Amino acid sequence: MALDSDIRQIAPGVFGYLPNRPSTWGFANCGLITSQGEALLVDTPYTPALTDVFLNSARAAAGTHIHIDRVAVTHANGDHTWGLQQLPDAEIIATEAAHEHQCLEPTPQQLQTLARDSDPDRPLGWYIQRHFGQFDFSGIQVIPPTDTFTGRRDLEVGSMPVELHEAGPAHTVGDLFVHLPEERVVFAGDIVFADDHPAHWAGPLQRVSDACSRILALDPEWIVPGHGPVMTPGDLREHVSYLDDLANQARLLHDQGRNSNDAARILIKEGRYAGLGLPERLVISLSTEYRHLDQNSTPPDLIELVSHAAHIAWESEMPPV
Repeated sequence: MALDSDIRQIAPGVFGYLPNRPSTWGFANCGLITSQGEALLVDTPYTPALTDVFLNSARAAAGTHIHIDRVAVTHANGDHTWGLQQLPDAEIIATEAAHEHQCLEPTPQQLQTLARDSDPDRPLGWYIQRHFGQFDFSGIQVIPPTDTFTGRRDLEVGSMPVELHEAGPAHTVGDLFVHLPEERVVFAGDIVFADDHPAHWAGPLQRVSDACSRILALDPEWIVPGHGPVMTPGDLREHVSYLDDLANQARLLHDQGRNSNDAARILIKEGRYAGLGLPERLVISLSTEYRHLDQNSTPPDLIELVSHAAHIAWESEMPPV
């Protein structure tokens, strides 16, 4: 799939790759940090083809002289990591917990089969083909991290200091965010979503909110979310309010005996979070929150959660027969 260049300079030596395709899955933001001929990438796009577009844009923006040999992985979801095979000699830095989440997600081959063979006349097949059928997952190899850490890792890219802060479990079990203290930029990964509802797999939501508050405490000027446009601190504070309200609503509806599917439908029907895309993803974050409220430690079934979201989207868009 060919994309026009979506790269933007955020600060000197700091670039965001911002596809910004609202109300769909898979188009993740990535970053390029460069100084004195050295470079660090933050994540890769979903597929090798999209990653090649990103790398070409990065080199065009920063100069062909840059040597890209390190990648910081904010978490292990495929839309942030499945392009790593295009950098075969790179050092891949992630949290120790990030590798655990790779085992929970469908493989590229499984997702390709789902997108190709699912029945488009049924909710899950319709939803999978709509959001994931636009990507080519064939031939993808899932590349694990080569260097892991817990807590915090400090790096230098040329003369630029870079801080990697572990924040998971939050969006996934293995999240980190990237802080550039001198440039006052944070690459937040999927701890933060802009414009669309997030889909949080690990939680609880309080952990996600706390991670956002940690980012705000660093006094950044710009925050690059995992998806959507670059945010200001004010934007992020609004997102924290959303997370805190959703956690409160989850607790209230759980105490009323509503299941997570019904809870999502109630919040959507009342238009509580009007203006955010992909409202069906509420059921995913609510299901995650319910697992914590129920003290249920079994791993989530990601396809089952997407199926719940698909049914809600189907009901909202397909006229009754």
